[in-house]
Amino acid sequence: MASSLTCTGVIWALLSFLCAAASCVGFFMPYWLLGSQMGKPVSFGTFRRCSYPVHDENRQTMVMVEECGRYASFQGIPSAEWRICTVVTGLGCGLLLLVALTALMGCCVSELISRTVGRVAGGIQFLGGYLPLQLHTFPLWPCIDFCCFL
Repeated sequence: MASSLTCTGVIWALLSFLCAAASCVGFFMPYWLLGSQMGKPVSFGTFRRCSYPVHDENRQTMVMVEECGRYASFQGIPSAEWRICTVVTGLGCGLLLLVALTALMGCCVSELISRTVGRVAGGIQFLGGYLPLQLHTFPLWPCIDFCCFL
């Protein structure tokens, strides 16, 4: 099969695919934060959680549900910031996967990826990885800005 990528481009395509796959797996796994609550191990990610407390109407107490699952609805995600994080991280993973799959197709199809397409793909890949990173460090922005002016 003919390729529209150089040797460096093929390595970039393979590494892009591996990184995009790792990002997507990390996004879908509920193990971002680990801890314990009511004596049970608890973990959660942006839209999934494992072992969470619910109010039992019959006994009027809190009980731990020891299973993993998604929130019942998008509005069920605890805060607006958390919802924004879910959307932006999901979009970032989608962009990374789109570029990686396009680059992998460029390994098999000649004249698919030109220099301009490669640069645009690199920019999209940068945005896909950079925006979620900036969102996660958002609470630190005022501290960073303050430290820069000292």
